[in-house]
Amino acid sequence: MFSMLTKEETEHVKSKIIRKSYGKGETVFLEGDNWDKLYIISKGKLKVFKLTKEGKEQILYILSEGEFMGDMNLLKQGRYDFSAAALEDVELCTLNKESFEKLIKTYPTMMIEVLEVMHDRILSLEELIKTLSTKDVEARLAAMLLSFINNFGETTEKGVEIDLPLNREDMANYIGITRETISRKLNNLQDEGVIELIGNKKLIIKKPDILKERS
Repeated sequence: MFSMLTKEETEHVKSKIIRKSYGKGETVFLEGDNWDKLYIISKGKLKVFKLTKEGKEQILYILSEGEFMGDMNLLKQGRYDFSAAALEDVELCTLNKESFEKLIKTYPTMMIEVLEVMHDRILSLEELIKTLSTKDVEARLAAMLLSFINNFGETTEKGVEIDLPLNREDMANYIGITRETISRKLNNLQDEGVIELIGNKKLIIKKPDILKERS
């Protein structure tokens, strides 16, 4: 968001920022809370989610270092339509509504970045809705793993290595299946040689083309 600002302008923005830390699993905000801050992630990962009627989490997206949230309603008072929690130890920089409004007026080019991110998030949510409503379990799993490649993958000699941002239960919630089902499906992909599981926190995508065919 601040990449287009000069060093002096960036220092001015920093003077308005309040820093906060959250431990793994700690709630940052809940659905229904007042939406009055911009959150910028300086370290760690967050999950943004809604609770279903059955009380399960439906993860909407995962945010990592350098990304931000809370921009949608800062120019108009509102309440959060979703909740956010730390997937690991997280450090956040926050700007209140008044400070954000002043920055946008002073540095209007910042709004370009905000609008671009809003556009990408809307497309991401539309794709999630389409995946959950029209695709079978194998296709949903393949689509999720492909998104992990794009956002968290690192190319190695063995394939694309991914430090998983979600545990098995969160991954299951993300694509609307049970934990038992996703564990079985991941093991099936490993038996096929498509992926290699390394404990519970890492995997290697060996045949991404097969995932593309199934997504």
